[in-house]
Amino acid sequence: MILVSRLTAIASVAVAQLRHDRTRTLLAVIGVTLAILSTMLLAGTGLGVVETGQEKFENAGRDLWITGGSVQFTPSQVGGVQNSIYDAHTFADELRQRDSIRTVGPLLFQTVYVSSDGEEFQTIASMGVPSSAGVSISEGRGFQGDSHYANGSYNGPMTHEILIDERTATLLDVDVGDRIHVGGTITSARNNEFTIVGVSSTGNQFLGTPTVTMPLSELQEITGKTGTDPATIVAVTTTNDSNPQAVAQDLQTAYPELTIRTNQEQFQATLERQAVVLAGGASLIVLAVVAGLTLTLNILLSMVYQQLPQYAALKALGNSSITVTGVVITQAIIVGILGCVVSLGLVIPMANGIDHLATTITGFENVVRISPQILLLGIGVAATMSLLSGLIAGSRLVGLDSIRILRNQ
Repeated sequence: MILVSRLTAIASVAVAQLRHDRTRTLLAVIGVTLAILSTMLLAGTGLGVVETGQEKFENAGRDLWITGGSVQFTPSQVGGVQNSIYDAHTFADELRQRDSIRTVGPLLFQTVYVSSDGEEFQTIASMGVPSSAGVSISEGRGFQGDSHYANGSYNGPMTHEILIDERTATLLDVDVGDRIHVGGTITSARNNEFTIVGVSSTGNQFLGTPTVTMPLSELQEITGKTGTDPATIVAVTTTNDSNPQAVAQDLQTAYPELTIRTNQEQFQATLERQAVVLAGGASLIVLAVVAGLTLTLNILLSMVYQQLPQYAALKALGNSSITVTGVVITQAIIVGILGCVVSLGLVIPMANGIDHLATTITGFENVVRISPQILLLGIGVAATMSLLSGLIAGSRLVGLDSIRILRNQ
């Protein structure tokens, strides 16, 4: 009972002092709230990016990804991208001859000029594919194959059909059935009109930017790449009874100059290329926690300094240093609980808002994911900040000279 009475008294004094200076209490709660919110949102973004990336690779329906090395951006060249796989159609035909491979899709990424009226042009990304069978179509239909290639002669008929994503539709104010100008140069774009036959988000999901999708040979034609038949990456689906890892090893032996990766390996390679960004995100999480701790500690120390006469009076009345320190720690715990409750109430709406903004800008959904583990992380940060700041502030009162302080009042 004595312990319960002491704890009750400590809590009562702590609450009374927090209510006495509500402005400082509010600032302390805001500091803890911002630190916890920042931690959860940044951690949720990291989780969302990783899980979204994994889902994109899994949903792509491909088992292997073949590249010829790093992709070089060359703004001075038509198309803006220097690709590293050449004779893509022939290479794809060779792969299709293997019993362990079911489908092969060479993909070409280029920068093109687009216009809805042939007068005002904008630069966006484009993706060339051998068939629209491998892309998702939310409206309209796909295009009719890759007939322009014509066994490498590039004199077959062009379909002049194209798929756009929703961001391109908004950018150009066009819809299915409209015609747009597309080309590797403005002159080429003026001479090539394509009919929009469908809406597909596949290209946007690959590149994260407004993208048009068309037959591979036609993209090569309008960007002046027919001489080398290039591709940026070749996506491969293995047969059901094949092991993708084993197939990758066989292909690597047959084509040592190329890089063959499984879904997981390609995803890991993508993450490695973003190591600086990921490290920056981790640094921001640490910075948010340190800033919140510093702000909370600063406010608590300020509160302790202003309340020194009250603490001195408590010690003069016979209360131990442990009791006085307990009051400070209790104040920190109360501030931490309030900040935690507020941040938990705000994190979901803020995550939804950030996710909506990210979807609008990048086209990627579910970039911020607040899982139960993220919420537990926030609670853990709140508990750590509260206890640590309370202990540091309370330690300042251990050697408190209550008589001297009371005499100076």
